Amino acid sequence: MDKKLNIISTYLDGLFVIEPNKFIDDRGSFSRVYCEEELKEISNISIKQINHSISRSKGTVRGMHFQYEPNAEVKMVKCVKGKVFDVVIDIRKDSPTFLKTFSIELTDENQKMIYIPKGFAHGFQTLEDNTELLYLHSTIYIPSNEGALNVTDPLLNIKWPLDIINLSKRDNEHRFLDNDFKGIEINEL
Repeated sequence: MDKKLNIISTYLDGLFVIEPNKFIDDRGSFSRVYCEEELKEISNISIKQINHSISRSKGTVRGMHFQYEPNAEVKMVKCVKGKVFDVVIDIRKDSPTFLKTFSIELTDENQKMIYIPKGFAHGFQTLEDNTELLYLHSTIYIPSNEGALNVTDPLLNIKWPLDIINLSKRDNEHRFLDNDFKGIEINEL
């Protein structure tokens, strides 16, 4: 089989960057976003929900969101218009990379995606106006199982590239972590 997705490991176990191989001709380009067969080497993810977000203003921050078990989810995130600084934090209990952060620029031009396993908080900052993301989720969203970290938490020390200009009231009100936070329990896939 001719692979259409390049799967690249990161220093956080289970977190991958996915680069599609683009086919370009006079008409434009074509690339694969998802292939169950090709992704089997890293996961047996089954897509249950696909979401699309539009952020109107450069500097907008959304995050750092996750879901607790039994609805912990695998996500694949792709920027389909504009540019984002995407951030992922390992919050798995007893993980050797607990509270370590990974960031990457996702753009409509580079077409990179991020594969985020269960037990990671996710957020992003828009680097251009009118930026759009597509999220593929392994489970449906359950509001009662949602969790979040504060994007300005000094313990996380996220270096946002721009001043934060838009942050929802809800995201702004998430409490800061303290030394008692030991992470979240995750069931295997």
